Amino acid sequence: MAFLSVEFYSDCLKRCVDFKVVLPDGEQQTPLKALYLLHGYGNRNSEWVLNSNITEVAKKYNLCVVLPSGENSFYLDGEATGRKYGTFIGEELPLFVQRILRVSSDRQDNFIGGLSMGGFGAIHTALQFPNRFGKLFAFSSALIVSEVMKMEEGGGNAVANEAYFRLMFGKEELLEHGDSNPEELVRRIKEQNAPMPEMYLACGTEDFLIQENRHFHEFLQKKEVEHVYHESKGAHDFVFWNEYLEPAVQWLMGSSEEKIDENNSI
Repeated sequence: MAFLSVEFYSDCLKRCVDFKVVLPDGEQQTPLKALYLLHGYGNRNSEWVLNSNITEVAKKYNLCVVLPSGENSFYLDGEATGRKYGTFIGEELPLFVQRILRVSSDRQDNFIGGLSMGGFGAIHTALQFPNRFGKLFAFSSALIVSEVMKMEEGGGNAVANEAYFRLMFGKEELLEHGDSNPEELVRRIKEQNAPMPEMYLACGTEDFLIQENRHFHEFLQKKEVEHVYHESKGAHDFVFWNEYLEPAVQWLMGSSEEKIDENNSI
């Protein structure tokens, strides 16, 4: 395996940025499939490498893993210059990676995954750019749009204050039917009869985000969006996330016997 650190100038973020790549070595007969793997709030693009066995999993499944840095952006586009994180992850970065590495540009060969804030980012990015990513996985996703909508001026939660969430998600009155809401993006895809990314979702029953993940699972069921949803004992940590990492990658690669089922809940 090779571990690369790459820097380039991002038009979306208006500065030089870096990303990491876990790359299978050896001669490749066909372009590699690629997984864009997103970190959580307060962390960085080496989080998965330091805390999981993603390197071994990438080698086992001959998968290129790209690890960008989303800072604390929730991987959303913002109004301010240099804050187009959603477009950076969904368009600019994949196009750059495909230019410099031998990875596939086919939608069915490009995946996105993440945990917590990165789980939200994986869901949102795949729904915002459904022609870019064929599948996603998301663990303990911070699906907090409803909470942000209810925040009073000067309020907040244990993570950050209301001003931060307004900066990330946008104005309260525009949020429910705005671009930052994954549920709204699902509705748009359904209305346009566009390709819906396949989803693999998991959350621990002791996770503080379990209710938000259950709500999204139920929303997908009501909208008749096929997806895999798992619950099992676990908290908001890598003990739980590592339990599901390889099964999720197996599913991405099509080597899992698990079938897509909107009622699949364990």
